[in-house]
Amino acid sequence: MAGVSTFSQDIADAICERIISGDSLRHICDDDSMPSASTVFKWLRDIEAFSQQYARAKTAQAEVMAEELLDIAEDGRNDWIEVENKRGGGTHIELNREAIERSRMRIDVRKWLMSKMMPKKYGDKLELSGDVTHSYAARLPAPQPDAEKWQQQHSPAALPPTMQ
Repeated sequence: MAGVSTFSQDIADAICERIISGDSLRHICDDDSMPSASTVFKWLRDIEAFSQQYARAKTAQAEVMAEELLDIAEDGRNDWIEVENKRGGGTHIELNREAIERSRMRIDVRKWLMSKMMPKKYGDKLELSGDVTHSYAARLPAPQPDAEKWQQQHSPAALPPTMQ
């Protein structure tokens, strides 16, 4: 089915199932049995039911990612490695910094994606606070006693006729 361009609900269902399971659209569209990414985007633009189905799949994908965060964080299988001693003879156990950094990166990428897919639920929360007892007007300087005199001197009527 390479080069699929005609919409089919079966293909739409397969795309959405794979989205939920964590596949990227790019990866899905690399499969010979799937349409190209541009075809999928055209379907999303033109077919409202598919667009809604896809949006629900992306929401579910974010929820699956949230559950994966705990699994990644708790998986310590590769945190320690056995390394041969450099001066010959024997081995020792050492912290596997590469595996730990990769786990951290996997968590950070998922958190970032979740914050973009579902910003209201997983986005950064902005806490706004302020002192509501003060108003902006209270911070303005008090009018100067000579303000009326200044206004009279600088009003258009006070200017010479050539400057009016």
